[in-house]
Amino acid sequence: MNRKVYVTRRLPESVMKALGNICEYDVNPEERLATRDELINAVKNYAAVITMLNDPIDAELINMAGDDLKLIANYGVGFNNIDVRAAKEKGIYVSNTPDVLTDATADLAFTLMFEAARRVIEGDNIVRTGSFAWAPKYMLGYDITGRTVGIIGPGRIGANFGIKAARGFNMKVLYYGRRESLPLEAVGASRVGLEELLERSDFVSLHVPLTPETKHLIGAPELAKMKPDAIIINTSRGPVIDEKALADALTRHVIAGAGLDVYEHEPEVEPALKTLPNVVLLPHVGTATFGTRKDMGFMVIRNIEAVFAGSEPPNMVRV
Repeated sequence: MNRKVYVTRRLPESVMKALGNICEYDVNPEERLATRDELINAVKNYAAVITMLNDPIDAELINMAGDDLKLIANYGVGFNNIDVRAAKEKGIYVSNTPDVLTDATADLAFTLMFEAARRVIEGDNIVRTGSFAWAPKYMLGYDITGRTVGIIGPGRIGANFGIKAARGFNMKVLYYGRRESLPLEAVGASRVGLEELLERSDFVSLHVPLTPETKHLIGAPELAKMKPDAIIINTSRGPVIDEKALADALTRHVIAGAGLDVYEHEPEVEPALKTLPNVVLLPHVGTATFGTRKDMGFMVIRNIEAVFAGSEPPNMVRV
Protein backbone atom coordinates (compact mmCIF):
# COMPACT_ATOMS: atom_id res chain seq x y z
CA MET A 1 0.00 0.00 0.00
CA ASN A 2 1.26 3.47 -0.91
CA ARG A 3 1.75 5.40 2.35
CA LYS A 4 3.76 8.30 0.97
CA VAL A 5 2.76 11.86 1.87
CA TYR A 6 3.49 15.11 0.08
CA VAL A 7 3.78 18.32 2.12
CA THR A 8 3.34 21.56 0.18
CA ARG A 9 5.22 23.71 2.75
CA ARG A 10 7.62 22.62 5.48
CA LEU A 11 5.94 22.43 8.89
CA PRO A 12 7.55 22.90 12.34
CA GLU A 13 10.46 20.51 12.80
CA SER A 14 8.80 18.55 15.62
CA VAL A 15 5.88 17.89 13.28
CA MET A 16 8.10 16.85 10.38
CA LYS A 17 9.96 14.44 12.68
CA ALA A 18 6.70 12.90 13.90
CA LEU A 19 5.45 12.59 10.32
CA GLY A 20 8.66 10.76 9.38
CA ASN A 21 7.97 8.26 12.16
CA ILE A 22 4.71 7.12 10.56
CA CYS A 23 5.38 7.34 6.82
CA GLU A 24 7.65 8.38 4.01
CA TYR A 25 7.19 11.94 2.85
CA ASP A 26 8.43 14.48 0.36
CA VAL A 27 8.22 18.20 1.01
CA ASN A 28 8.46 21.32 -1.10
CA PRO A 29 12.03 22.35 -0.21
CA GLU A 30 11.53 26.05 -0.84
CA GLU A 31 9.74 28.77 1.11
CA ARG A 32 7.19 29.45 -1.59
CA LEU A 33 3.81 28.21 -2.75
CA ALA A 34 3.73 24.85 -4.43
CA THR A 35 3.45 25.19 -8.19
CA ARG A 36 0.56 23.76 -10.18
CA ASP A 37 2.85 21.06 -11.56
CA GLU A 38 3.95 20.12 -8.04
CA LEU A 39 0.34 19.85 -6.92
CA ILE A 40 -0.52 17.71 -9.94
CA ASN A 41 2.39 15.40 -9.12
CA ALA A 42 1.24 15.27 -5.49
CA VAL A 43 -2.33 14.18 -6.20
CA LYS A 44 -1.20 11.67 -8.83
CA ASN A 45 1.52 9.91 -6.89
CA TYR A 46 0.90 10.17 -3.14
CA ALA A 47 -1.53 8.62 -0.67
CA ALA A 48 -2.04 11.88 1.23
CA VAL A 49 -1.27 15.53 0.58
CA ILE A 50 -0.81 18.08 3.36
CA THR A 51 -2.03 21.37 1.91
CA MET A 52 -1.91 24.98 3.03
CA LEU A 53 -4.83 27.44 2.92
CA ASN A 54 -3.38 29.09 -0.20
CA ASP A 55 -2.97 25.85 -2.19
CA PRO A 56 -5.83 25.81 -4.74
CA ILE A 57 -7.08 22.21 -4.85
CA ASP A 58 -9.86 22.61 -7.39
CA ALA A 59 -12.04 20.05 -9.17
CA GLU A 60 -9.72 19.86 -12.18
CA LEU A 61 -6.79 18.97 -9.94
CA ILE A 62 -8.81 16.46 -7.91
CA ASN A 63 -9.99 14.74 -11.08
CA MET A 64 -6.32 14.14 -11.96
CA ALA A 65 -5.79 12.25 -8.70
CA GLY A 66 -4.40 8.75 -8.82
CA ASP A 67 -6.11 5.77 -7.22
CA ASP A 68 -3.71 5.93 -4.25
CA LEU A 69 -4.81 9.37 -3.04
CA LYS A 70 -6.92 8.88 0.08
CA LEU A 71 -6.65 12.19 1.96
CA ILE A 72 -6.20 15.91 1.42
CA ALA A 73 -5.21 17.15 4.88
CA ASN A 74 -5.54 20.93 5.09
CA TYR A 75 -3.23 22.65 7.57
CA GLY A 76 -5.85 25.10 8.83
CA VAL A 77 -9.46 25.28 9.86
CA GLY A 78 -10.67 26.91 6.65
CA PHE A 79 -11.04 24.76 3.55
CA ASN A 80 -12.39 27.12 0.89
CA ASN A 81 -9.21 26.37 -1.11
CA ILE A 82 -10.41 22.79 -1.67
CA ASP A 83 -13.33 21.58 -3.78
CA VAL A 84 -14.63 19.27 -1.07
CA ARG A 85 -17.56 18.02 -3.16
CA ALA A 86 -15.27 16.98 -6.00
CA ALA A 87 -13.05 15.16 -3.51
CA LYS A 88 -16.05 13.35 -2.02
CA GLU A 89 -17.16 12.23 -5.47
CA LYS A 90 -13.70 10.73 -6.00
CA GLY A 91 -13.78 9.01 -2.62
CA ILE A 92 -11.03 11.22 -1.21
CA TYR A 93 -11.26 12.43 2.38
CA VAL A 94 -10.67 16.09 3.24
CA SER A 95 -9.64 17.04 6.78
CA ASN A 96 -8.90 20.30 8.59
CA THR A 97 -7.56 21.45 11.98
CA PRO A 98 -10.35 22.96 14.09
CA ASP A 99 -10.25 23.81 17.81
CA VAL A 100 -6.46 23.97 18.29
CA LEU A 101 -6.27 27.39 16.64
CA THR A 102 -9.35 28.91 18.26
CA ASP A 103 -7.60 30.82 21.05
CA ALA A 104 -4.78 32.11 18.86
CA THR A 105 -7.11 33.48 16.19
CA ALA A 106 -9.53 35.02 18.68
CA ASP A 107 -6.61 36.59 20.52
CA LEU A 108 -5.33 38.12 17.30
CA ALA A 109 -8.76 39.66 16.70
CA PHE A 110 -8.33 41.35 20.07
CA THR A 111 -4.84 42.47 19.06
CA LEU A 112 -6.24 44.14 15.95
CA MET A 113 -9.09 45.69 17.92
CA PHE A 114 -6.74 47.24 20.48
CA GLU A 115 -4.22 48.36 17.88
CA ALA A 116 -6.89 50.06 15.77
CA ALA A 117 -8.75 51.60 18.72
CA ARG A 118 -5.66 52.91 20.52
CA ARG A 119 -3.62 53.77 17.40
CA VAL A 120 -0.73 51.55 18.47
CA ILE A 121 0.98 51.38 15.07
CA GLU A 122 0.79 55.14 14.62
CA GLY A 123 2.24 55.69 18.07
CA ASP A 124 5.07 53.23 17.51
CA ASN A 125 6.00 54.96 14.25
CA ILE A 126 6.02 58.37 15.95
CA VAL A 127 8.37 57.19 18.68
CA ARG A 128 10.72 55.49 16.21
CA THR A 129 10.89 58.34 13.71
CA GLY A 130 10.68 61.52 15.76
CA SER A 131 9.96 63.18 19.06
CA PHE A 132 6.68 63.39 20.94
CA ALA A 133 5.19 65.41 23.75
CA TRP A 134 2.17 64.59 25.88
CA ALA A 135 -0.87 66.85 25.43
CA PRO A 136 -4.55 66.54 26.42
CA LYS A 137 -5.75 65.87 22.87
CA TYR A 138 -2.70 64.06 21.57
CA MET A 139 -3.17 60.60 19.95
CA LEU A 140 -6.73 60.16 21.16
CA GLY A 141 -8.28 56.76 20.53
CA TYR A 142 -11.38 54.84 21.50
CA ASP A 143 -12.34 53.07 24.73
CA ILE A 144 -12.87 49.31 24.65
CA THR A 145 -14.01 48.28 28.12
CA GLY A 146 -17.79 48.42 28.49
CA ARG A 147 -18.53 49.12 24.83
CA THR A 148 -20.55 47.02 22.37
CA VAL A 149 -18.97 44.44 20.10
CA GLY A 150 -20.83 42.72 17.29
CA ILE A 151 -19.72 39.26 16.21
CA ILE A 152 -20.59 38.06 12.73
CA GLY A 153 -20.21 34.30 12.75
CA PRO A 154 -20.61 32.80 16.25
CA GLY A 155 -18.68 29.58 15.61
CA ARG A 156 -15.75 28.34 17.68
CA ILE A 157 -13.56 31.39 17.14
CA GLY A 158 -16.36 33.95 17.21
CA ALA A 159 -17.77 32.51 20.43
CA ASN A 160 -14.32 32.42 22.03
CA PHE A 161 -13.78 36.06 21.09
CA GLY A 162 -17.20 37.04 22.47
CA ILE A 163 -16.73 35.23 25.77
CA LYS A 164 -13.39 36.96 26.32
CA ALA A 165 -14.92 40.32 25.41
CA ALA A 166 -17.76 39.88 27.88
CA ARG A 167 -15.76 38.41 30.76
CA GLY A 168 -12.49 40.23 30.29
CA PHE A 169 -13.63 43.68 29.23
CA ASN A 170 -17.24 43.84 30.35
CA MET A 171 -18.34 44.39 26.77
CA LYS A 172 -21.92 44.08 25.63
CA VAL A 173 -21.94 41.35 22.97
CA LEU A 174 -24.25 41.12 19.97
CA TYR A 175 -23.98 38.34 17.43
CA TYR A 176 -25.37 37.43 14.05
CA GLY A 177 -25.49 33.87 12.76
CA ARG A 178 -27.68 31.16 11.33
CA ARG A 179 -28.30 29.59 14.71
CA GLU A 180 -28.24 30.41 18.40
CA SER A 181 -24.87 30.22 20.17
CA LEU A 182 -25.26 28.70 23.62
CA PRO A 183 -21.72 29.71 24.73
CA LEU A 184 -22.45 33.35 23.83
CA GLU A 185 -25.92 33.28 25.35
CA ALA A 186 -24.30 32.06 28.57
CA VAL A 187 -22.37 35.34 28.89
CA GLY A 188 -25.41 37.49 28.16
CA ALA A 189 -24.92 37.99 24.43
CA SER A 190 -27.91 38.88 22.26
CA ARG A 191 -28.61 37.37 18.86
CA VAL A 192 -29.73 40.09 16.44
CA GLY A 193 -30.10 40.70 12.73
CA LEU A 194 -27.16 41.89 10.67
CA GLU A 195 -28.52 45.40 10.20
CA GLU A 196 -29.15 45.88 13.91
CA LEU A 197 -25.69 44.54 14.76
CA LEU A 198 -24.02 46.98 12.37
CA GLU A 199 -26.04 49.94 13.66
CA ARG A 200 -25.44 49.26 17.37
CA SER A 201 -21.86 47.96 17.53
CA ASP A 202 -18.79 50.00 18.40
CA PHE A 203 -16.64 47.14 17.10
CA VAL A 204 -17.58 44.53 14.50
CA SER A 205 -15.52 41.34 14.32
CA LEU A 206 -15.86 38.89 11.42
CA HIS A 207 -15.59 35.14 12.03
CA VAL A 208 -17.44 33.52 9.11
CA PRO A 209 -16.14 30.96 6.61
CA LEU A 210 -15.85 32.00 2.99
CA THR A 211 -18.84 30.72 1.01
CA PRO A 212 -20.79 32.13 -1.94
CA GLU A 213 -23.19 33.61 0.62
CA THR A 214 -20.50 35.35 2.67
CA LYS A 215 -18.43 36.80 -0.17
CA HIS A 216 -18.73 40.61 0.13
CA LEU A 217 -21.03 40.17 3.10
CA ILE A 218 -19.68 43.56 4.14
CA GLY A 219 -19.79 46.12 1.34
CA ALA A 220 -20.62 49.79 0.96
CA PRO A 221 -24.28 49.47 2.12
CA GLU A 222 -23.26 47.58 5.27
CA LEU A 223 -20.40 49.95 6.11
CA ALA A 224 -22.79 52.89 5.75
CA LYS A 225 -24.97 51.39 8.48
CA MET A 226 -22.13 51.38 11.01
CA LYS A 227 -21.41 54.14 13.50
CA PRO A 228 -18.94 56.81 12.39
CA ASP A 229 -16.70 55.90 15.34
CA ALA A 230 -16.96 52.14 14.77
CA ILE A 231 -14.05 49.83 13.95
CA ILE A 232 -14.27 46.63 11.89
CA ILE A 233 -11.97 43.62 12.40
CA ASN A 234 -11.45 40.73 9.99
CA THR A 235 -9.55 37.55 10.89
CA SER A 236 -11.77 35.20 8.86
CA ARG A 237 -11.32 35.35 5.09
CA GLY A 238 -10.49 38.42 3.01
CA PRO A 239 -13.29 38.28 0.41
CA VAL A 240 -15.91 38.58 3.17
CA ILE A 241 -15.23 42.34 2.92
CA ASP A 242 -15.35 44.34 -0.31
CA GLU A 243 -11.89 45.88 0.05
CA LYS A 244 -12.48 48.77 -2.34
CA ALA A 245 -15.63 49.70 -0.45
CA LEU A 246 -13.76 49.48 2.86
CA ALA A 247 -10.95 51.70 1.60
CA ASP A 248 -13.50 54.26 0.44
CA ALA A 249 -15.35 54.15 3.77
CA LEU A 250 -12.12 54.65 5.71
CA THR A 251 -11.00 57.47 3.43
CA ARG A 252 -14.30 59.32 3.82
CA HIS A 253 -14.48 58.53 7.57
CA VAL A 254 -17.74 56.64 7.19
CA ILE A 255 -16.25 54.44 9.92
CA ALA A 256 -13.33 55.19 12.22
CA GLY A 257 -10.99 52.31 11.52
CA ALA A 258 -10.27 48.72 10.60
CA GLY A 259 -7.94 45.90 11.54
CA LEU A 260 -7.24 43.25 8.89
CA ASP A 261 -5.31 39.99 8.95
CA VAL A 262 -6.78 38.66 5.67
CA TYR A 263 -7.30 40.17 2.23
CA GLU A 264 -9.61 39.84 -0.73
CA HIS A 265 -6.86 39.02 -3.25
CA GLU A 266 -4.23 37.72 -0.85
CA PRO A 267 -1.31 38.27 -0.78
CA GLU A 268 -2.13 41.44 -2.73
CA VAL A 269 -3.78 44.25 -0.75
CA GLU A 270 -6.01 47.03 -2.05
CA PRO A 271 -3.41 49.80 -2.63
CA ALA A 272 -5.55 52.51 -1.03
CA LEU A 273 -5.58 50.62 2.27
CA LYS A 274 -1.78 50.82 2.49
CA THR A 275 -1.93 54.62 2.48
CA LEU A 276 -4.46 55.03 5.29
CA PRO A 277 -3.45 55.64 8.91
CA ASN A 278 -6.76 54.34 10.28
CA VAL A 279 -6.29 50.71 9.24
CA VAL A 280 -3.97 48.11 10.79
CA LEU A 281 -2.65 45.51 8.32
CA LEU A 282 -1.18 42.16 9.39
CA PRO A 283 0.17 39.41 7.06
CA HIS A 284 -2.35 36.61 7.81
CA VAL A 285 -0.85 35.54 11.13
CA GLY A 286 -3.98 34.55 13.06
CA THR A 287 -2.61 31.13 13.98
CA ALA A 288 1.06 32.14 14.06
CA THR A 289 2.13 31.08 17.54
CA PHE A 290 4.71 28.39 18.19
CA GLY A 291 2.26 26.24 20.13
CA THR A 292 -0.67 26.60 17.74
CA ARG A 293 1.26 25.80 14.57
CA LYS A 294 2.74 22.71 16.26
CA ASP A 295 -0.68 21.56 17.50
CA MET A 296 -2.14 22.03 14.01
CA GLY A 297 0.60 19.80 12.62
CA PHE A 298 0.00 17.01 15.09
CA MET A 299 -3.71 17.15 14.31
CA VAL A 300 -2.87 16.70 10.62
CA ILE A 301 -0.78 13.65 11.54
CA ARG A 302 -3.66 12.12 13.51
CA ASN A 303 -5.88 12.50 10.47
CA ILE A 304 -3.29 10.80 8.28
CA GLU A 305 -2.79 7.96 10.77
CA ALA A 306 -6.53 7.29 10.88
CA VAL A 307 -6.84 7.11 7.11
CA PHE A 308 -3.80 4.84 6.78
CA ALA A 309 -5.42 2.57 9.38
CA GLY A 310 -8.56 2.33 7.26
CA SER A 311 -10.73 4.77 9.24
CA GLU A 312 -12.25 8.17 8.60
CA PRO A 313 -10.05 11.09 9.66
CA PRO A 314 -11.25 12.43 13.02
CA ASN A 315 -11.45 15.96 11.59
CA MET A 316 -13.12 15.09 8.32
CA VAL A 317 -14.76 17.96 6.45
CA ARG A 318 -18.34 17.01 5.62
CA VAL A 319 -20.49 18.48 2.86
